[in-house]
Amino acid sequence: MASPNRLLASFAPFASLRAFLPLLALSMASGQPARFHHLHLNTTDPAAAIDFYTSKIDCEKARFAGLVDAVWAQKSWLLFTKVDQPPPWEITSAIWHFGWGAEDMKATYQKQLDMGTKFFTPITDISWLVGGMPFYYAYVESPDHALIELNTANHHRFGHLHLLSEDPVAAGEWYMKYFGAVRRANRPPSREPRFHNGVQYAPSISLVMDNVNIIIYPIQYSQQAYSDHWKGSSTAISSTKDRVVDHVGFSVDNLAESLEKLRKDGVKVSDEIRSVAGGKIKFAFVEGPDKIRIELVEGHASRDR
Repeated sequence: MASPNRLLASFAPFASLRAFLPLLALSMASGQPARFHHLHLNTTDPAAAIDFYTSKIDCEKARFAGLVDAVWAQKSWLLFTKVDQPPPWEITSAIWHFGWGAEDMKATYQKQLDMGTKFFTPITDISWLVGGMPFYYAYVESPDHALIELNTANHHRFGHLHLLSEDPVAAGEWYMKYFGAVRRANRPPSREPRFHNGVQYAPSISLVMDNVNIIIYPIQYSQQAYSDHWKGSSTAISSTKDRVVDHVGFSVDNLAESLEKLRKDGVKVSDEIRSVAGGKIKFAFVEGPDKIRIELVEGHASRDR
C-alpha cells in the first residue's frame, strides 16, 4: 500500500508567486529549457490501450504527427509501441506512475467502479495530512499494469509524473540543470530520510515542467512498500527501457544544439538523432538519473487538427 505521506510532497502548493518567479528565472538560465512532450508506453494491444485511456480519463484519440494513433492529453502525448509479450511493470524502475486530477474524488472513484475499472490501490482518505481539507487518491491499474493515479485537485487533466531515485535531490537538480524544471519550494531540499509506518518516503523533491508536476521519491519506498516486486535480494534499480512505461519525452527548440550541450557535459547519449516523416519529426535519446530513458524531440507537442 502506498504511504499517504508521499502526497505532502506531491501536491504542496507554491509558497508564493514571489518565491516562485526567481526560481523559474534561475532554472531557465542554468540549463536548456524544455517542454513536457510525451510518455511512451509498451503494450500488446495499442488500440485497446488507447480505448482504455480515452474512455476512463480526460484525454482524446488523435494521430501523432499524422503517423500513428495515440492519445492527446491536453498539452502532451501518450504514445504506444506494440510488443509481443506483456511488458514488465513491477515498480523497480525510475518511473512509478502518472496521474490525473479529480475535482470530486469520491464521485470520480464511484464512477470508475461503476465502469468496472480495476484499482491497484483503492480510494484513500488523507485529509488529516493536509489540514483537514478533503483529500483522496487511488491508483487505477491499466490492462498492461501501468499505474494511473487519480487524486483530489482543482482540475481533471493529466497533471503529474511520479519517479523513484537512488538520490531524489540529485535527480531533481539534474532535471533543473539540464531541462529547466522548476522546484516547487523556496528552501533548500532536505536530505533527511523520513518514514511512515516503516516505509521511507523522503528525501523527496517536487518539480514542475509545463503543466506537469514531476515528483521524485527514494527507491527505498518501493523496496519497502512493494517488496514482492523485487526478485530475490536484488536492490538494483531497473532501466525503464522495454518496461510498461518505456520513457518520457521532452521537447527542445534545437535538438542538435541541445544534444551537443548534454554530451559535452557528460550526459550519456544512447541514441543519436534520427528523423521520420520526411524530417518532420527529429528525435534522440539520452539516459537520465536512475537509468531513465529520455527522448528529446525537436519542436513542442501539438495536436494535428
